[in-house]
Amino acid sequence: MKKRIITAALLAVLFHPKAQGQSDSTSTYKKQKLKIEEVNFISSYYTQTGDNSAVTGGKGTEKLTDIATQFEVILTKKGRAQRSHQFNFALGVDSYTSASSDKIDPNSVTSASYQDMRVYPSGQYTYKNEEKNYAVTTGLSASAEYDYISTGANVGFIKNSKDNNREFSAKASVFLDTWKVILPIELRGNPSDNQANHLDSKPRNSYNLGLVYSQVVNKVFQISIMADIGYQQGLLGTKFNRVYFNNFAVASEKLPETRFKIPIGLRANYFMGDHWVFRSLYRYYTDSWNIQSHTFSFEPVYKINAFSSLAFPYRFYTQTQAKYFKEIFQHTPGTEFYTSDFDLSQFSSHMFGLAYHKTDTNRGIFNIKRIHSLELRYGYYTRDNGLSSHILTLALQFK
Repeated sequence: MKKRIITAALLAVLFHPKAQGQSDSTSTYKKQKLKIEEVNFISSYYTQTGDNSAVTGGKGTEKLTDIATQFEVILTKKGRAQRSHQFNFALGVDSYTSASSDKIDPNSVTSASYQDMRVYPSGQYTYKNEEKNYAVTTGLSASAEYDYISTGANVGFIKNSKDNNREFSAKASVFLDTWKVILPIELRGNPSDNQANHLDSKPRNSYNLGLVYSQVVNKVFQISIMADIGYQQGLLGTKFNRVYFNNFAVASEKLPETRFKIPIGLRANYFMGDHWVFRSLYRYYTDSWNIQSHTFSFEPVYKINAFSSLAFPYRFYTQTQAKYFKEIFQHTPGTEFYTSDFDLSQFSSHMFGLAYHKTDTNRGIFNIKRIHSLELRYGYYTRDNGLSSHILTLALQFK
């Protein structure tokens, strides 16, 4: 065996192109340059109405509109021996108006975020070793708007089985946020006292660990088990949210400075014949604020032909209320923590949608060869407390 190894090594040296005086251009491995693999464009329009604004103590308009746009560029570079490098760069911009935010200071034409913009760039690097069936990822992100700045970082690991029927992934992330403490107008101190008003800043840090195990059961059935453990620390209450007590006194929302979250889920996809795919999800969530929730999601997908499909997503969600929540004029003075934010109340919701997806690698979408795929998605959301919303999303992929 040892002689065979030595002989093979000598043959490799003797017959290597460099050994025969050939140039590097005829070598088995050629140095690769970065290549633009794809470009993604996503734009959405969101609008909502409701009458439980937390800014005005849980009673008042929740009217809001948001236009979001995101660009993503994916670059790849092939390495030696089935190794590759991928770089993802994304930039998102949200422009939104919020009628409730204007109630923070009705006398001011520059309220906290009646009309505001959020900008959020991010970058992700992935190293993939196909020979050993694993990948490593790392990334950075940022987000900024009027009253907060956030920076984030993440690192992940993905391992596939040799037959690619099983996959395990783990991703750890951290987000370090800084909030401006903006109080409702009537709770601010002397105008000359900056600290008593809205120039102070407080931190809010979030730490997450996501775990996913996926299994191909057979050629028509796949399942995934997911867990995403989260911990938050810092200013978790929104200081410009009002709380009205049962003696008609008013205060700024106050919540604990820590929160522990544990969601676990199960996803299953079933392929029935040539035309139907059924996607389903169940998720259970619990946290240290006594909220427990259940999410059921079901999305039948009908393949019209090899290039296009229709999807009919539906989601049902229900949760218990946080132990710190009470409606307007229900809190008792002297309580340590209090909120009237209906996001922390008990409620159930439904989401109905319709999506169209088209892929054409030959002629391209609209006969533009570089447009590889198009997806148009609409969703209607409704809560049993009166909140409702509409969202329309367009996604284009260029290659």
